[in-house]
Amino acid sequence: MTQQITDTILMVRPKHFGYDEETASNNAFQTNDQSLTPLEVEAKAIEEFDQFVQKLRSAGIDILVIQDTDHPKKLDAVFPNNWFSTHSNGVIATYPLQAPNRRAERREAILDELASQFKVSRRIQLEHWENQDHFLESTGSMIMDRPNQLVYACRSVRTSEKAFAEFCQKMDLKGILFDAVDHNNIPIYHTNVMMAIGETFAILVKEAIIRQEEQKEVLESLAHTGKELIELSIDQMLSFAGNMLQVRSKTGQSYLVMSSQAFSSLKTAQIEQIERHTSILHSPIPTLETYGGGSVRCMMAEIFLEKREY
Repeated sequence: MTQQITDTILMVRPKHFGYDEETASNNAFQTNDQSLTPLEVEAKAIEEFDQFVQKLRSAGIDILVIQDTDHPKKLDAVFPNNWFSTHSNGVIATYPLQAPNRRAERREAILDELASQFKVSRRIQLEHWENQDHFLESTGSMIMDRPNQLVYACRSVRTSEKAFAEFCQKMDLKGILFDAVDHNNIPIYHTNVMMAIGETFAILVKEAIIRQEEQKEVLESLAHTGKELIELSIDQMLSFAGNMLQVRSKTGQSYLVMSSQAFSSLKTAQIEQIERHTSILHSPIPTLETYGGGSVRCMMAEIFLEKREY
């Protein structure tokens, strides 16, 4: 049976992290805080990254760290989950990115490194949609329920229905699309800031789904697949509480990984509800969240491929 969670994560250690004006045009989570110089932002981001990796490794999660390259300068390389995904059938998929300056993050060398360590049977390439201004930013745009062959996505400038339909068709998945907005009625740029699916539960900002019939479809699908709903508010989403990922350690212990800001926003009852399903692991990444507009889930690209035997 296909697993929902993995014990192996790929992460990209940043080289030139900073506020990206190009992505900020449709990412309401980014803030250009002027209190630090660009070099200070870079240094703090790398420090936060290294501490987070150490915390994951200490919990028994296998982390494959790739060093970002110096050229070209890539401000968002620390968020690799936007440009590729891996699947237990040996597939690697690569995706169309909305911001042209982010497309340099798609490095064949990273895919070659994966192919050297894991069994890859097929590559699905969706980058051609960039020529038509249609985008689909991997597990930022899509929340997968892998055992049930379902994928959820909120429509946005970064999540095109056409590219989404091609992905679902090629992967033989049922897609569930919906519209979601924040408190200012701005479309939520990535589904993974408002939704996460674990083995036995689902995190969801239900109030963000504006059409009643779409909200009903999502809730019924989650109930039908046996996921206990853990509901977040829009305010909690703005603290990145929706940007979570469940992972497994080498010993089989599962963790719901989140930032310390996200954890601090949770109510006691929500923490207790989560802990009935899984342990919680959190790490402080305020610089990465403030300037990058993403959180821990965006930093972790899951590896579901089978390891090569040598």
